[in-house]
Amino acid sequence: PKSKQQDVFNHAVVPLVGEVLDGYNCTIFAYGQTGTGKTYTMEGGGGKTQDGELPSDAGVIPRAVKRIFDILEAQSAEYSMKVSFLELYNEELTDLLAPDESKFSDDKSKKPMALMEDGKGGVFVRGLEEEVVSSASEIYKILERGSGKRKTAETLLNKQSSRSHSIFSITIHIKECTPEGEEMIKCGKLNLVDLAGSENISRSGARDGRAREAGEINKSLLTLGRVINTLVEHSGHIPYRDSKLTRLLRDSLGGKTKTCIIATIAPSVHCLDETLSTLDYAHRAKNIKNKPEVNQKMMKSALIKDLYFEMDRLKQELYAAREKNGIYIPGEQYLADEAEKKAMSEKLDRLELGLESKDKQLDELQGLYDSQKVLSADLSDKLQTLQKKMQETECALAVLEEKYMQANNTIKEKEYLIENLLKTEKVLVHEAHTLRSELENTTDDLSGLFSKLERKGKIEDANKNIVGHFHSQLTQDMDILHRNISTSVSQQESQLKVLEEEMQSFITTKGKVAGGLQNQVREMKESFSSRITELHGFASELNLKSQLSSEKLNAQVSAHTSDLEDCLKGLLADADQLLIGLQNGLSQQEESLTTLVEQQHEGLTRNVERTKSISATTMNFFRTIDAHALELKRILEESQASHQKQLLQLQTKFEICAADEEKYLMEKVAGLLAESNARKKNMVRDDISSLAKTASERSNSLQTETTKFHDFTSSMSEQWEAYVEITEEAFHRNISSVEQKKCCLVENVQQW
Repeated sequence: PKSKQQDVFNHAVVPLVGEVLDGYNCTIFAYGQTGTGKTYTMEGGGGKTQDGELPSDAGVIPRAVKRIFDILEAQSAEYSMKVSFLELYNEELTDLLAPDESKFSDDKSKKPMALMEDGKGGVFVRGLEEEVVSSASEIYKILERGSGKRKTAETLLNKQSSRSHSIFSITIHIKECTPEGEEMIKCGKLNLVDLAGSENISRSGARDGRAREAGEINKSLLTLGRVINTLVEHSGHIPYRDSKLTRLLRDSLGGKTKTCIIATIAPSVHCLDETLSTLDYAHRAKNIKNKPEVNQKMMKSALIKDLYFEMDRLKQELYAAREKNGIYIPGEQYLADEAEKKAMSEKLDRLELGLESKDKQLDELQGLYDSQKVLSADLSDKLQTLQKKMQETECALAVLEEKYMQANNTIKEKEYLIENLLKTEKVLVHEAHTLRSELENTTDDLSGLFSKLERKGKIEDANKNIVGHFHSQLTQDMDILHRNISTSVSQQESQLKVLEEEMQSFITTKGKVAGGLQNQVREMKESFSSRITELHGFASELNLKSQLSSEKLNAQVSAHTSDLEDCLKGLLADADQLLIGLQNGLSQQEESLTTLVEQQHEGLTRNVERTKSISATTMNFFRTIDAHALELKRILEESQASHQKQLLQLQTKFEICAADEEKYLMEKVAGLLAESNARKKNMVRDDISSLAKTASERSNSLQTETTKFHDFTSSMSEQWEAYVEITEEAFHRNISSVEQKKCCLVENVQQW
């Protein structure tokens, strides 16, 4: 519902317009119930174009026409275009572009237009007017004129219902050249069909004549539906001849034409049946398969030949019409018309003679124009050669000016260099005097420096002697220290050997004592075990003799226990004596070991203290040596730094003196160079000034000549353009007057 005319056109019509320009035949027709907008879709709302732009409600036909002309103008193609506007009302064909002759003849006396076969399977309307157009505005006017002649009436469903079918055809011939250079004509045709709406007679309120119109419309649309069904079902016979509408659309339904159907429906629920019927109609039509083919391109000569045949046919039709429909007028009017005709013929002869003279004048003017054109071409060639020469001279002048600028810059640089050299010469002379005095001072400094170096050498020799004496004393002290250390080490080794021997003897004696003690303990164990066994035997005897009296038994037990206690006491006393002896021996050995360790410790501490004192004296000796060495190093570095500084000063003074001498010599050489450069500069300046002067004079003369020539050519061209405009205006006036008189003569002839 929100779709606009532009959307419908872009979606459905734009591709077909391109196909038409490619040489196809295309058909667009609108189908639907009355009052659903078929005519609005095809023709639009009737708004006027403004500044070549279409209104927003413009229909398919004006939009297609505008697009065709836009594409052809963009391609700059050579083309011709013809349009025709046909109406089918009550199965009768009417040419909407034919002149209105109702004032001169009765409508009943008109001969109806007939459909004819063209022998190629196509159909054409005999006597149909085709108007040649060259712009879109002409087609809009033709469309407006033909739409005004269509049959319309008011019904209950539509205030301005179309009561007829209309077919607006656009035939385009486009010239194109083959690669061989042969001119061919490409032909395309666009049929824009506005069908009358199908309607329910009872609902539309049509009566009498309107009911007959509605019946004929429904009949033609019914026949169209049968043709579509037959094409979809692939039946044998297709009833094209049952209606003139189907005969006219025969090529568009199953033929070689590309066809587009625009189905229009009503949004009202009351029209549901008609809407479904329309959609079913369009769906069935969509299943038709056409076989589109590009129209055969024909040569330009063949098209001219066909046009000649058509002119002959039209002439024959005109003669036949005159013979059948003669005109009778009074004699006086006939004589007056004859006299007027004769006067017009004489006037026409005079105009033709004048036209011939004008043609001759035009030929002469054309010859003059050609000669002037040749002359202007020659002058333009000369102008181009002169311009080239002027450009070459300008380039040479630019090169010379650049060289002059470079030479001038080099001369200025040399002058500046010479001035700086002269200035520096004075400064260098002054500095040379100062340097001479400084050189004398430096010689004195050098003599003092050499004396210092001699003193330094003596001091270094003394230091070397001291270092040598110190080295010999150090070696002697080190030897003494080494002998002391070796003697202390031998003494320590002997004492350690004695200690090892004593320990070994102590260990052996202790081993023997321990062995004896083990033997004694073993013997005690054996005796104890024998006593225990005896005790066990005695106990067993007591158990056997348990039947004895308790008193005898107790006495024997006490006796045996006392004996046992005595034995055990003896054994314990022996063990205590043995342990006491062992402890005494161990304490004596421990005392001897401690005294030996203390003696060894005292000897070692004495040796350590002696070595510490020796190392302290040695370290003090080395510290004094390091201090003397650092002092010597400092004295050497200071002497080297002072010598280096004096040598650098001497070097810089020598370099400055050498540079001054070099500058002094360069100044003398620069003076000689400046004199030679001045001479060369004057010579180059004179030559460049003479060349620039001659080049400027030549360029000025050349510019004056070119301006004179340009003024002459511009004045001649202006005079020639004015003359051509005057002759063209005179020629157009003569042609227009001749055409007017010829038209008047033709009208008089037609009236006769």
